[in-house]
Amino acid sequence: MRLAVFDCDGTLVDGQADVCWAMERAFARAGLEAPDSHAVRRIVGLSLPAAVRALAPGLSDEQNRAVTEFYRTSFRARREEGLLDEPLYAGIADLLRALHAGGWSLAVATGKSDRGLAACLAAHGIADLFVSLQTADRHPSKPHPAMLEAALFEAGAQREEAVMIGDTSFDMLMAQSIGVAAIGVGWGYHDAAELLASGAGRVVETAAELGTALAETLP
Repeated sequence: MRLAVFDCDGTLVDGQADVCWAMERAFARAGLEAPDSHAVRRIVGLSLPAAVRALAPGLSDEQNRAVTEFYRTSFRARREEGLLDEPLYAGIADLLRALHAGGWSLAVATGKSDRGLAACLAAHGIADLFVSLQTADRHPSKPHPAMLEAALFEAGAQREEAVMIGDTSFDMLMAQSIGVAAIGVGWGYHDAAELLASGAGRVVETAAELGTALAETLP
């Protein structure tokens, strides 16, 4: 058994433009000043209520709920209108298919919703490659390990048989908390130094490097 658990936004797909747009719109609809786009990119990977709380810790619970709901409705409308742009990073589709063909089990652990993740994977024709899909709809926000633990359970993998791949410290800390190996990717939203400090065994810069790193981590 070899299980590769991927984060989605910032690891498999680049959805930062839509995330920043939806967050700016959600704050505006709630009558609040929109956060800086750099700050928004920093919280990609957290579940939505936790992300809003991180961006604006002074909001009341009612305001947080309002921004969260406005974000969801704005993002959903953008998807339904065909305006959502979440391209796969270069080489990721080929890497996923090569891993799958090589006997790896694949999973996703993401701050996206069930609906958002399903739509994203289906749009790229890769949904059938994964044995487990874990989202913020059913788990606490990263870095809590619940999503990763559920992926291990559904795949029938032990901790030493798995690797977490992600672009943020939230992913690395989640893996570290339960003793799962972690590989950081340098094309996402947190820099290499931060990923290494949070528990990444190494940080890669291309999909090809990631394939090599996975083979070396779990031969």
